[in-house]
Amino acid sequence: MFMKMKRIPAGVYAANCYIIIDEQTKDCVVMDPGGDAEILIKAVKEEDVEVKYILLTHGHADHTGAALSLKKEFNAPLCISAEDYEMIEKGKFMYGDIAGNVDKYIKEGDVFKVGNMDIKCTRTPGHTPGGVCFLIEDAVFTGDTLFAGSIGRTDFEGGNFDEIIKSIKEKLMILSDEVKVFPGHGPESTIGKERVHNPFL
Repeated sequence: MFMKMKRIPAGVYAANCYIIIDEQTKDCVVMDPGGDAEILIKAVKEEDVEVKYILLTHGHADHTGAALSLKKEFNAPLCISAEDYEMIEKGKFMYGDIAGNVDKYIKEGDVFKVGNMDIKCTRTPGHTPGGVCFLIEDAVFTGDTLFAGSIGRTDFEGGNFDEIIKSIKEKLMILSDEVKVFPGHGPESTIGKERVHNPFL
């Protein structure tokens, strides 16, 4: 498979937005557009691709801030878990404002077909009640569940420390050591590195 990825730290908290492209079909997905909508739109247009989905790992504002702008610009369906959408509808602190604009709720085991790519979804609650990670071949996009050398905060509303540890151990640490980890903030890592060096695990 010919997969190309652009990582753009966006917004005031520099959340990693990922533009993931099938270079053969020129279909793409945008993951966690957290801010700087104009920059992200420009980055997508430079690739001359068709945005098939906008996928959100969770509902915090630093990961959803540009989602509506991209949805409007590219007419792409916006997808998030039902659990995090419920937090958004209730106007909970730290959650983004995308109420009324979600096209699909992401569930455990969902697979998004984008060109020749299969994007597999797995629920990883803990940082938020409805956090999800996305697997594409030998890469996992972990949002704010797992970072290089750390894990997501659980002191915001809806967070749960025991749940995030359970999610990481049962959903992510079962992956092979070679799988690359692309987190919601900071540098990339691998499952193997985190298995050995992450102090929370």
